[in-house]
Amino acid sequence: MSNIDSNIAAALQQLGFTERTLSIGDCISVAEEADVCFSDVVFYEAMQQAGASKGEISKAVLDSFSHNFKAIDAGLNGGESFLFGKVSSEMLAEGQPTVVDDELVNNMVTYTLAAQVGNHSVGLQPCAGTGDSCPYSGFMKAVLERFTLGEAAKAAAVLLKVGTIFRAGKVTTGCNMEGYGAGSAATAAAFTILYNGKPADVGRAIVVALSPTIGNPCTPRVMVPGLCATHIGGAILNAKLSSYLAVHTTLPLNVPVDVMIAMAASVHKISAKEIVPEVIRYMEPFFRTNTKVEAYIDEATKEVEDARKIEIQQVAQDQARALAAQANPIVRPFGTAVVGGSSQAVGSPTNTGRLAHFLAKGNITKVVIDLYPELFARRGINIPGILMGSVFGASTADGMMYKTVMDKVKEKGIEVEINQVEEHQLQRVTIYASEQNSMVDARNRGGGRLVLVRAEPNEALCRKLATDLEIEIVD
Repeated sequence: MSNIDSNIAAALQQLGFTERTLSIGDCISVAEEADVCFSDVVFYEAMQQAGASKGEISKAVLDSFSHNFKAIDAGLNGGESFLFGKVSSEMLAEGQPTVVDDELVNNMVTYTLAAQVGNHSVGLQPCAGTGDSCPYSGFMKAVLERFTLGEAAKAAAVLLKVGTIFRAGKVTTGCNMEGYGAGSAATAAAFTILYNGKPADVGRAIVVALSPTIGNPCTPRVMVPGLCATHIGGAILNAKLSSYLAVHTTLPLNVPVDVMIAMAASVHKISAKEIVPEVIRYMEPFFRTNTKVEAYIDEATKEVEDARKIEIQQVAQDQARALAAQANPIVRPFGTAVVGGSSQAVGSPTNTGRLAHFLAKGNITKVVIDLYPELFARRGINIPGILMGSVFGASTADGMMYKTVMDKVKEKGIEVEINQVEEHQLQRVTIYASEQNSMVDARNRGGGRLVLVRAEPNEALCRKLATDLEIEIVD
């Protein structure tokens, strides 16, 4: 047994990890305890599971891509897909601009799209699905062209360690656990290995890569032409950025990687039940159909489907025009600046408190803040804003007040009560003052906007105040 393997075995015993299969977080803990690379732990685990040498494991992980590389070759060499056309060979055409000015990453994206084109001719071997097999295979083909076999084997082992966990977690439809989610997470980890990241960097890269993929459905691209291109190609680009941030910056990330993966798997199930049906409702008119299959569907069913498709397109058109009608002119596109990091979590409730401030009269003695669960959970950033608006009438742009308001409120001896309420998007501020109390009951909106439900003692005055204070009230 090598020194590295001995150190890993001792670390496993020290940490009390007796199971042969480790989570990503476990692998990081073992690597740090043993003072070895993350990939060393992955290899050690695989060697114990398979009863094989490191060389045999290296060969096996690289060989696992052999069929999917054939799909890439098919996509690059004139292959055509009913959903992707000839996108990958077009990307290689002479004089064609590159996606990014990085040959390795550009090749990865091109090969990833080629894999999906080939998927529709020779097929792909799936991991969580065939979606994530595309970025995995595109990534590895480009790596093998640039790096040594040893370096490529390390990246492949880590990539597949992450990917197989997503394979276990993907129990229903959703690109959050397949092409975009799994593809981003696994290739982010592999990028980190290629560029000599620390074990903790692997976890950080996965966490930040997963963040934009949570709840992302794959339904639009299953039968709608073209849409999968930015899911699977975007996984590579997202992964590269995520790995860079993890390795080369001190970006503060405090979510443990296992928590992020567990959340992704949990939301995945909810998304399939709640988000996917709505996606299908809008995308159904654009699904590619097979006329030979349709011949077996009775005419009455097809008539109902056709009517539904026409109806949703009209509904969507009406909705799009309504949004356009509500949009700001481009010469004044932005709202007032919002400190605290979020125009929705901070800006909108702050403006609710600000309106309540100007409706009240006299010395303020107490502020009662009622927030729906999401805002309540984010109270660390929104309560300072709400209090600066409620007690001092401060604008959402007042950065100095935002930093000092908690101390100022305490110095004034003002009582503050913060409650969680269940009504969705509710944000309500009640102010008790020596001459006149006030209350503004609103619903949360992005861009610092709010929906006014009720205002006391005078709703009409509240609406006028909103206009004067340049606070946008929407329907």
